[in-house]
Amino acid sequence: MSDQSTDTVMPAAFIGHGNPMNALEVNRYTAAWREFGRAVPRPRAILVVSAHWYIGATAVTAMPRPATIHDFYGFPQQLFDVRYPAPGLPELAEEISDVVHPTWVGADVDSWGIDHGTWSVLTHAFPDADVPVVQLSINAFKPLDYHLDLGARLAPLRERGVLVVASGNVVHNLGGVDPRLSDEGFDWARRFDDAAREMMRDTPSEAARLDGHRDYELAVPTPDHFIPLLYLAGLADSARARPEVLVDGYAYGSLSMTAYTLGLTCGPEQPSPGAPALPDDVPADSANI
Repeated sequence: MSDQSTDTVMPAAFIGHGNPMNALEVNRYTAAWREFGRAVPRPRAILVVSAHWYIGATAVTAMPRPATIHDFYGFPQQLFDVRYPAPGLPELAEEISDVVHPTWVGADVDSWGIDHGTWSVLTHAFPDADVPVVQLSINAFKPLDYHLDLGARLAPLRERGVLVVASGNVVHNLGGVDPRLSDEGFDWARRFDDAAREMMRDTPSEAARLDGHRDYELAVPTPDHFIPLLYLAGLADSARARPEVLVDGYAYGSLSMTAYTLGLTCGPEQPSPGAPALPDDVPADSANI
């Protein structure tokens, strides 16, 4: 992390987190996440919108010591042993409620914590786990425009030292995974990811309209991993700024690993290898990656 003061607007990001084994890997994606963490001014807190907290309500974690959640199946014990002991920041829940008013946001004090959509990224970006982490749920009952608007409403937090990170995957079709294609994308995956990149570059305010793309149903069979992108799009529209690509690529044919930053330009050279291997004995759509 940079030692720069947080009296200026904090950057924001969308990270394509992919396979939870990325938490333990050194590859071009995790190298980019590390570079991002080094370039960011030290935050007061990190607010993460993770694809893996997809529930029937809008809520924020509000416990002082959030648990590390291992919400996946079939991976090596080494991954289940990972702990990310960052503190929480309960008072941030009230701030979030204030800035997004009149949208209702509940305070979760005991049912969630830090899931792998968050810690698999932060173990690289903020390995010391010394910055408070708060998660914002994705309300599964709300339309795409709701999430775009809620992302825009979070903008004042960036002026209060809060780093907003959205974590998902623009293309995320676990039923279409081919483990032999560790660094390749199917044609439809590339088309949709390219369309999303163009939208984020030119008109992020229209990002929810990506649901009309011809490949949307293949690329986004369920919206949980796509919706986090809308939070960065909303922040970008609020700032009248355009996100930049931090790193890009594909995994297993049907996942895109594209990541974006807002208000920050960084990114190392992209070394090999790319995506890590999947479990041998658990289908990808049962592993919850």
